[in-house]
Amino acid sequence: MSGSTSVRPPTRPRAKRLRPLVAATSTAFLTAAMLTVAGGGAADAADTTAAGAAELVQNGGFESALSGWTCSAGSGVAVTTPVHAGTGALKATPAGSDNARCSQTVTVQPSSDYVISGWLRGSYVYLGATGTGTTDPSTWTGSAPDWTRLTTNFRTGPSTTSVTLYTHGWYGTGAYYADDLSLVGPGGTTQIPATPTGLAAGAPTATSVPLSWTAVPGATSYKVYRDGVLAQTVTGTNTTVTGLTQATAYSFQVSAANSAGESAKSAPVSVTTTGGGTQIPATPTGLAAGTPTTTTVPLSWTAVSGASGYNVYRDGVLAQSVTGTTATVTGLTAATAYGFQVSATNAAGESAKSAVLTVTTATDGGGGQLPPHALIGYLHASFANGSGYTKLADVPASWDVINLAFGEPTSVTSGDIRFNRCPVTECPGVESDADFKAAIRAKQAAGKKVLISIGGQNGQVQLSTTAARDKFVQSVGAIIDEYGLDGLDIDFEGHSLSLNTGDTDFKNPTTPVIVNLISAVKTLKAKYGSRFVLTMAPETFFVQLGYQYYGAGQWGGQDPRCGAYLPVIYALRDDLTLLHVQDYNSGSIMGLDNQYHSMGGADFHIAMTDMLLTGFPVAGKTENMFPALRPEQVAIGMPASTQAGNGWVSTTEVNKALDCLTKGTNCGSYQTHGVRPNLRGLMTWSINWDRFNNLEFSRNFDTYFRR
Repeated sequence: MSGSTSVRPPTRPRAKRLRPLVAATSTAFLTAAMLTVAGGGAADAADTTAAGAAELVQNGGFESALSGWTCSAGSGVAVTTPVHAGTGALKATPAGSDNARCSQTVTVQPSSDYVISGWLRGSYVYLGATGTGTTDPSTWTGSAPDWTRLTTNFRTGPSTTSVTLYTHGWYGTGAYYADDLSLVGPGGTTQIPATPTGLAAGAPTATSVPLSWTAVPGATSYKVYRDGVLAQTVTGTNTTVTGLTQATAYSFQVSAANSAGESAKSAPVSVTTTGGGTQIPATPTGLAAGTPTTTTVPLSWTAVSGASGYNVYRDGVLAQSVTGTTATVTGLTAATAYGFQVSATNAAGESAKSAVLTVTTATDGGGGQLPPHALIGYLHASFANGSGYTKLADVPASWDVINLAFGEPTSVTSGDIRFNRCPVTECPGVESDADFKAAIRAKQAAGKKVLISIGGQNGQVQLSTTAARDKFVQSVGAIIDEYGLDGLDIDFEGHSLSLNTGDTDFKNPTTPVIVNLISAVKTLKAKYGSRFVLTMAPETFFVQLGYQYYGAGQWGGQDPRCGAYLPVIYALRDDLTLLHVQDYNSGSIMGLDNQYHSMGGADFHIAMTDMLLTGFPVAGKTENMFPALRPEQVAIGMPASTQAGNGWVSTTEVNKALDCLTKGTNCGSYQTHGVRPNLRGLMTWSINWDRFNNLEFSRNFDTYFRR
């Protein structure tokens, strides 16, 4: 708990993506190839082009935001500072496997000479073109803390009529900036056509809408959009959109296209199909449930033609009425089975109810036994340090969850966990076992939870075999039984958890130390039932860093511990009472704003906690989302004093973080993805260090939440 894991960009795979190599033997070659110009000189001569050359890039200065540009994975935004000239510039941020490529396709002439130039700012920023029909040019800057000019040139092939100009950054680096991007040379003979006018609808039917518009000179085709989504492409000036739903409003637009590109979309035309309401709709089908929580069940079903609304029933009783094909039923009880049905309605009446779908809500993981806002702390029970020994009976009533630190293994791979209380030679004044157990019962009688915490900085635990897994279950259960504890805190640090090469899907892990830990905890949960309290205290390296890097990576070479807690959290999410990531002893971590955040202020805690409450794509892959945790499952981990760990912040900064996350105020520059008034609370290392620091941390918590 008091240790640290250094966060640095893991080694990128060399076989697939090579970072530019700047070595003594190649410096001269690269300097010439880059053609980087800070204030004019030789490279300016390369800009001299034949008479009649034109600027072909649209909005190269980003004065019209990103108009004309496309950026991968939504990585680019227009900013007003810093800029090289004018009032706008491009800011693009690589994330995960995306290098923040922003591009524009322009029309050119065959067998002609062109010059690319632009002003860039950042590390490893590229400028180039593809589709030239000859050798595609590319140049880059190794490190440019201020605006640096890049330029290169190319000649088109004999049949080339368009090229794509691009700029991009590099994997794992920060944001880069680009401004005044230019492609100079003979312009193509084809221009992007004008926006179509005169879009009109004929008489709709229940399932189709006829459309027509005025022809645009130079257009070779037209794209028809329904509610903003491309529906069809045609060569004439009329079409009929089919496959629609009766009695439904749709919005249509049309654009013109040719080899130079596509025009802007026309003004929208709204049309409502006919029908509906004359007959009772059919019974809905396809009723399905999403992932239930302890109190809610999300439902969805297939739309029914002619329906204007739907009734959702819980155990035969109307729960709610909606107009769409989804609903979330709330106010449910944890670990309870419910029967859901849905019917369709319109002006003619209500259909029969669908077949019953039975869904059981999640168990509460013991969370229902905690106060709405809880304070969690670690008690030094097996060792002493400069904070001094604190008897369990003397722990102030402010603490709602007391984690006994630590249970440790007899060896790294044995799975045999022992809880050895601090000896009197190390902890003068330590209470007897009888008094210690009596204090546990007294705390529990007062509504507090007392857990055994396994691991810590020095307690490496690797359940690499099923024998170690089974021993873990037996030995941890023995500790819980001997002391009458409420549950388990998993504080695996260091090299306890890592992912084998090739284990890339956090939802289906294959690494034995991960699979065996999940199995062991589920066995303990099953043994002790729904009141078993399960908490985890991973470091940011093992959780939030997974937004950028996961395990050894697709090609190996990364630190295999990156994001290694994610499969454990995911598999145990329905059993998990609290996750309190250690927002300390951490390097800089990228947040959901694709900016790096560092310890020392409220911003770090806000950004790290928002990731848990919002969910995030693992290793930047949007198809592999780590789902959000419920706010009542999340507490923020902080050190109680400057002596407790790197990353201590004042109570003022603590309260700023709480204000932002629970009230939406005092957020600073980071914008959260929602307000969560039911955020569970705070965790700290440790109760002892808080006492050493005159109870500043716990008293501030009481003032904030319990005044």
